[in-house]
This record gives sequence, structure tokens and C-alpha cells, in this order.
Amino acid sequence: MGSIFQGLESTFQGAYSWLSFLPKITLSNVMEIIILAVLVYFAMLWFKSSRAWSLLKGIAMILAFALVAAIFHFDTILWILEKTGSIAVMALVIIFQPELRKALEQLGSKNFFSEIFSMDENLENQSFTEKTVAEITKASFEMAKVKTGALIVIERNISLREIERTGIEVDGLVTSQLLINIFEKNTPLHDGAVVIRGNRVAAATCYLPLSDNMEISKDLGTRHRAAVGVSEVTDSITVVVSEETGRVSLVDGGALRRIPDMESLKRELAVLENQTDTGSARFMIWKGKRRNERKTVK
Repeated sequence: MGSIFQGLESTFQGAYSWLSFLPKITLSNVMEIIILAVLVYFAMLWFKSSRAWSLLKGIAMILAFALVAAIFHFDTILWILEKTGSIAVMALVIIFQPELRKALEQLGSKNFFSEIFSMDENLENQSFTEKTVAEITKASFEMAKVKTGALIVIERNISLREIERTGIEVDGLVTSQLLINIFEKNTPLHDGAVVIRGNRVAAATCYLPLSDNMEISKDLGTRHRAAVGVSEVTDSITVVVSEETGRVSLVDGGALRRIPDMESLKRELAVLENQTDTGSARFMIWKGKRRNERKTVK
């Protein structure tokens, strides 16, 4: 028994001798680590909920390329990267200017400090269900029968908050009746696009960026070009109903394809059914995320 205690004592002494080489950690150091960890966490949440996330992935690819160049001693490439490094910093500020401006505006809002770390208990389950797929499909082909133009943008991993701000908030459960009423001609909400997040219509009359792709058929109008445009800058899926021909099309990743029937559209949209909301019972860093961050991820 005594040998066991001696063994444990020697183990602790050995561990202490190793730890003695480390700098002394004070309470202030621990607090700094916690604060920095929280700031990094919320910064990543902010990047994830904006288009800056896609830009960051592109920057990560460049950094990986630079690492490969360093490992294999590609001196010319390293020289070019070194000379363009200072310019790249300024370019990043310009590229991220819209996102940084919105973040600073939210940081300076009068309700920010009262909302930090507030628990949002009212978030609903925003999973994209089979019922939502059926309602979108039904509405699309009902509108196609009477040649009612429609533009339905379904949010996926990249937030569409910037696009929502161009329209009118709806926040209603997705039903075929609601979608048909929104796009009914000569109604206040019929012009523009509808943004769907999970099982809810987030906003209507939204403006979408137009695609500059010259390969898009000239027979397609502004509605289809807008659907392609939003799919080029986000990972959203857009259902388009042509007002001229009554055809239903689906746009994903900049590619537009015609959907011949309801079953085909259901199959295309079925991939969204397994998406679940990541916002439930989560600490929120600003008030706007309560309403707008109920996004779905795979």
C-alpha cells in the first residue's frame, strides 16, 4: 500500500516539475481567455450568417496555396505573395465593407448591451418539412396554370438577411394559399421575390441581384436572371414561375433547369427536408438574430 502512495506521489511531483516550466496562469489570464473565446465564437457566428463566410473560404484557399508554396520552396510565388500582402489587407477591408458596416451599426444600436447573451426561448423548430415542400410545389403549379409569375427563394446555409431588408417582413407559415395570394397580380406584395426560411415565409417583395452571365437565353426575362443571380452569390434554391409561358423552373448554383411536373419539383426540394434549425436555445449576440437567424443547416 505504501508503495502505491509513493508511486502516486512521484507521479504528481513529475507532473508538477513539467508544469513548472509553464508561465504562471493568473485569474486575469483565465478571464482574458474566456473573453477572447466568446468573441471568437460570436465572430464566427457572424461570419457564418453572412456572405462573408464564402469570402473567408476563398481566403482560406489562398492561404493553403501559400502554405504549399512555402513547403515546396516556390520562391517566385512566395515573392509575389509577399509583395502583394500589404495590398491584400486593404483589399479585404474594401471587400468586407458592407458586412463590417452592418456589424458596427448593430454594435452601436441602443439595445445592444441589454440584448447581449440573452436567451432566445421563442425560436420555433425551423426544419424544412415534407409539408412545406408540398405547399411550395402546389403553389408553383397552381400559379403556372394561370401564368402568374412567381419568384420563391429558399434559404439554405448562407443567410439571406441582406435580401430580406429590401422587402417587407411577412413571417408567416408556408402555405400554398399564402404564396398564391402574395403573387396575385395587382396586389401590394406581388412584385419581387419571396424569401423562405425553414417552414416560414420570411419576407416578400424582395429585390435580387441580376446575373451578368451572358450565356443565359435571351428568351428569359428579368425574373429568371434574378433567380440565377441570387444563386450565384448564395447557396439558395429558387423556384421560378414564368408569367409569359407558365413554365416552372428551378435554379441552383447558377444553373437553371425546367421542371416538367409536380413530382419532379418535390424530388428536387426533398433534399431540404433534413435541414434543422441551429438557433434553438442559443445565446444571441444581437437583437436582429432573434428574428433573422432562424436559418437551417444540413
